Amino acid sequence: MSEIIAEKLINIRSIQFSFDSHFTLTSGLKSPVYVDCRKIISFIDERDFIMKEAVKYLKKNKLQFDLVAGGETAGIPYAAIISEKIKKPMLYIRKKPKGFGKNQQIEGEFKERMNAILIEDLATDGGSKVIFVEAMRKAGLIVKDIFVIFYYDIFNFEDSNLSKLDIKIHSLCTWKDIISVIERKKLYNNGEIRNLKKFLNNPDDWRKNNA
Repeated sequence: MSEIIAEKLINIRSIQFSFDSHFTLTSGLKSPVYVDCRKIISFIDERDFIMKEAVKYLKKNKLQFDLVAGGETAGIPYAAIISEKIKKPMLYIRKKPKGFGKNQQIEGEFKERMNAILIEDLATDGGSKVIFVEAMRKAGLIVKDIFVIFYYDIFNFEDSNLSKLDIKIHSLCTWKDIISVIERKKLYNNGEIRNLKKFLNNPDDWRKNNA
């Protein structure tokens, strides 16, 4: 199933490749790939399939939670869809307090000690999720799990700040699945695939040779 989802992400160009003219990321760094899982919301069939698989995953793995929390902004639509499908309340978490009114960082109704799962579109090393987890815990929520559609799974998670918070990342698809699809379907030549693997294995070394 992970490879089916990987193929769908490639087909709708949520995963894009450029081996000649590399992408420039927000950080200013170069990359032969660009991941944009926000695009899924525009593709009804793919979105429906992926969200159904998300619900299946949550049930199959018996994840226990009272609330579904979406991270600003990309996680919000997926949290809303999952919340509706499983009929559980939803929250959304801001990256920082809104700065006026009640200065809230969490929107929605909840009580302390309720268990919430954080929903996001993707995770690289998981570092950006720390803000959300810390805000939820500061508000008295229990959060042990993060669910994403796509997880890079190429970094040492044990060394990350998120790992220190005793959080588990769950995903439907990783780079391993993407690589498997492009090799099986011969979407790119062997040299391009080797180039991609080198990037995923060590982005810093790759950039030294592909500046």
